[in-house]
Amino acid sequence: MMRMGVMGGTFDPIHYGHLVTAESAYESFHLDHVQFVPVGTPPHKDEEVLTPARHRLAMTRLAVTNNPHFVASSVEVERPGASYTIDTMRYFHEQYGPDVELFFITGVDAIMEIPNWNNAKGLFELCTFIAATRPGYSVERFQAFLSELTPRRRRKIKTLEVPALAISSTDLRRRVREGRSIKYLVPDLVEHYIADHGLYRKSSN
Repeated sequence: MMRMGVMGGTFDPIHYGHLVTAESAYESFHLDHVQFVPVGTPPHKDEEVLTPARHRLAMTRLAVTNNPHFVASSVEVERPGASYTIDTMRYFHEQYGPDVELFFITGVDAIMEIPNWNNAKGLFELCTFIAATRPGYSVERFQAFLSELTPRRRRKIKTLEVPALAISSTDLRRRVREGRSIKYLVPDLVEHYIADHGLYRKSSN
């Protein structure tokens, strides 16, 4: 039975917080590998326009290149239309067959929104969720959320304590826009890619 982690996100840009979380999940849940899946077209438009998918995918590939159990997947970038996690989970089940066990890795805040996601019922059937803690998250709020779920759904959510890396993509974009350093917050290859392509500056998109 293959145990595969799937980490979805905008990765705009990908940073060490994402990588540390994925590595912790890989080790703690004895995963065979972790697929990083940059979102293509989000189903709900954010207030801030996303960097073109080709750049976010390229940065993700650079970030995982030195880790043999990390893989960058283009499945959502290549899929036309809105990106839904349920479609991605179905895709991996089709690709790897019935002997794959999927673990969707995301933050605690995102986990609490899952009941509102497209076909949440199907997602709980297809995968186990790994809820990674973040600095400042509310334990009480998360426990209250879990208490409202059915016992079966509660068993499909596992909590993962990760090192306190208070890094956010929003802050990284702001730093670049303000001309501040992002060194040691993202892999060197990602830092160089951002600089070479002029990303996150006022006219970059």
